[in-house]
Amino acid sequence: MNIRRDELPQALLMFSYFFLVITTFSILKPLKSGLFIQFYDQSGFDLIGWHMVAAQAELLAKVLNMVIALVAATVFALFSRSFRRQQLTYIFSIFIISCFLFFTFVLDSPGAPTVWSFYLFGDLYSTLMVATFFAFLNDSVEPDAAKRLYGLIVLGGVAGGFFGATVAAVRIGDLSMIQWLWIFLGLAVAILVIAGTAGKMFTRKSLPQSPEGEEKPISAGNPATEGARMVFRSRYLLSIVAIVGLYEMVSTTMDFQFKSTIAYYLDGPDISVYIATVQAISNGISFFIQIFLTSLMMSRFGVGIALLVLPGMALAGSVGFLFTPLLFTGGALYICDNGFNNSINQSSKEVLYVPTTREEKYQAKAFIDMFVQRFAKALAVGLSLTITTLFVGFGSVRWLSLVTALILLAWIRIVRFAGKEFEKISGKPPSE
Repeated sequence: MNIRRDELPQALLMFSYFFLVITTFSILKPLKSGLFIQFYDQSGFDLIGWHMVAAQAELLAKVLNMVIALVAATVFALFSRSFRRQQLTYIFSIFIISCFLFFTFVLDSPGAPTVWSFYLFGDLYSTLMVATFFAFLNDSVEPDAAKRLYGLIVLGGVAGGFFGATVAAVRIGDLSMIQWLWIFLGLAVAILVIAGTAGKMFTRKSLPQSPEGEEKPISAGNPATEGARMVFRSRYLLSIVAIVGLYEMVSTTMDFQFKSTIAYYLDGPDISVYIATVQAISNGISFFIQIFLTSLMMSRFGVGIALLVLPGMALAGSVGFLFTPLLFTGGALYICDNGFNNSINQSSKEVLYVPTTREEKYQAKAFIDMFVQRFAKALAVGLSLTITTLFVGFGSVRWLSLVTALILLAWIRIVRFAGKEFEKISGKPPSE
């Protein structure tokens, strides 16, 4: 990964920070979803005369997450005016710890308000802690260093996802919900310690300085809209918005094709076995790419080329499924999505924020990560419902690849623009 010896301690600290955040969420996610589904499994959920089964009620909760994300983005932008780096980690980690403590008292015999609040809190944890982590990281490294360091650091998230999912699959039933909450609380305290240590080690000489030698404060404005205004004033930030939104649309469509393929070709226990096998292959590819290719590609070929890997592989997978809609090509769609998104795409996408201003790192990025991403997910839910209504038979599912191919071509065009702008902002001529 070409990491200098003096950079290794900081990189390992941020690796550990991200590992603990994603490990916690990977265990918390099935816990909160399981509690929600179990609560409404028998009676269902009624909304203004509309009776929903548990899975439909969860889709409604996913849409509600968009509203929670908008509030979170506003609060994050407000706090980022006075606090930064590890200070934001302290603030939001203490809030998370307080929530974990609160739920230890109310989840013994949960009612509907508790079930809904815990479900929404699970996504809020991911929204706040991941956004805080990357704001801290992107404000602590230079563009050249980011190309080398992000491969190792984001590997912490890949490893955390694999470790947390494995622990959840093997041990989630061995402990009570309250016991898991106390474990999460301990992990949150560990994150506080790591962030404090990393904050003392990181330095960034190129941050804008005031005449007194201190960093310029973030400009005041309406915290609910300031990040959005920054985004719509910048073609570069709008390109990041497009990359985030188009990914959600493609991912939702490819996942539907994958699930439809499984349902058509397999029955009974074979379905779970095949899904587990494909997930294991996807995780293995993510590990391999993150260790051996991510930093190498960003350092030698540039961020723009690294960003082309996921849409390029997804396009190849979609074309393959269009012509041969088999079980193998259906599984390849899932692997192309998760194997490459969780590794090289995540790293290179985050590097795009490194050369932006401090205001854009904290306010515009918060708007994109917390609201735009959730809004795109909400649109993806609508797309998923539309797809399941229009495309009933398996024979028509292959033609969805034409839709994803068009989206992917637009995505590739936008990525080329974002890559060139990154090099320009970083002070280097764009590579052809």
